[in-house]
Amino acid sequence: MTDDFSEAHALALDAADPLRALRDEFLIPQHDGRDQLYFCGNSLGLQPRAVRAALLDELDDWAALGVEAHFHGKHPWMPYHEFVRESLAATIGAQPSEVVAMNSLSVNLHLLMVSFYRPTAERHAILIEAGAFPSDRYAVESQIRFHGFDPETSLIELEGDEPNGTISMAQFERVLAERGRSISLVLWPGVQYRTGQAFDLKQITRLAQARGCAVGFDLAHAAGNLRMDLHDADADFAAWCSYKYLNSGPGAVAGAFVHERHAHSALPRFAGWWGHDQGTRFKMGPQFIPSAGADGWQLSNPPILALAPLRVSLEIFQRVGMSALRAKSEKITAYLEALINERLADTLRIVTPTEAQRRGCQLSLRVVGGRERGRALFEYLSGHGIIGDWREPDVIRISPTPLYNRYADVHGFVQAVEAWRSP
Repeated sequence: MTDDFSEAHALALDAADPLRALRDEFLIPQHDGRDQLYFCGNSLGLQPRAVRAALLDELDDWAALGVEAHFHGKHPWMPYHEFVRESLAATIGAQPSEVVAMNSLSVNLHLLMVSFYRPTAERHAILIEAGAFPSDRYAVESQIRFHGFDPETSLIELEGDEPNGTISMAQFERVLAERGRSISLVLWPGVQYRTGQAFDLKQITRLAQARGCAVGFDLAHAAGNLRMDLHDADADFAAWCSYKYLNSGPGAVAGAFVHERHAHSALPRFAGWWGHDQGTRFKMGPQFIPSAGADGWQLSNPPILALAPLRVSLEIFQRVGMSALRAKSEKITAYLEALINERLADTLRIVTPTEAQRRGCQLSLRVVGGRERGRALFEYLSGHGIIGDWREPDVIRISPTPLYNRYADVHGFVQAVEAWRSP
């Protein structure tokens, strides 16, 4: 074994890491009096230390000011969603007017499909990836049925054509060539949740729009993970959650993107008063006049106690920048891959693509020997304070997150698997 795979090398990498101090801004769960090795930011990000004070500020303003906190609080509630606009846009590569924090991911997908899934007798299908996250599949199937079509003929699920079930761009092009005239909407992940495969959003949008399809992205596993240029990708819409890599807490307020070319469109939508033009909202008139941009898709005034953690987390992202975070992410994920290949090649198989541009920080792992052996390893790791997650039927997801994971954490994970493997 070379020095590059030693614990001393991992510690040296941590010492040289320009982002190492960021870990101190997060609360690390404990196991037997020590920090967990937490690799589950792809499911729930850790709590920034500043969140507690931010929530107390809002509670204090509520106690002291009541309704007047809408205008006179430390962070006035009336424009509160605007406090996250610039940083949210920067994180996903959008124009500020194209993004809004609201609702939850599945709710936002439904609201956006109201506008962008407009099926006709000739063009009625929705294209998703096979094995999509269940909530996405439920959403698109219910939308298809709501419009009077049958998912048996109007839901196209694209199977992977690569050895580990990942999907090549050639496969994507083939389905568009064969069935593009019947596809109304392509709803595609930024990162596939089970395999960890990342996709070229711009290329997918270009190919789909050339066939006349509307294009939307579910960025649940991409927001805060990948460096994206969502505006330049030119998709019609996108939605994401904020409790994974954006570290905003369980059930956190989600986000939505609507490209600026739709900012003043007359697209059909479900309307609510917070989406009404701000200049006349409080005239309480009967006619809905949508705000320009993504704001026009809002329904209700934002939940302040849920937005506060997002504001805190996004301040960290804005300070550090996605370029720096992505640089560390690529390096630490490559380090995990190299350690597995060097020391665990007889135990773990990596499902996620090897190319940096085709993955985020997540590596999806299968244990040699099948599902039962995989579950045994997963339970062993959990019992020793090493937290990844399990996705049926046989995948352990390990995600070294650049904000708070160390190279020593990665090395510790590999040592634990070696200990489990030993007779």
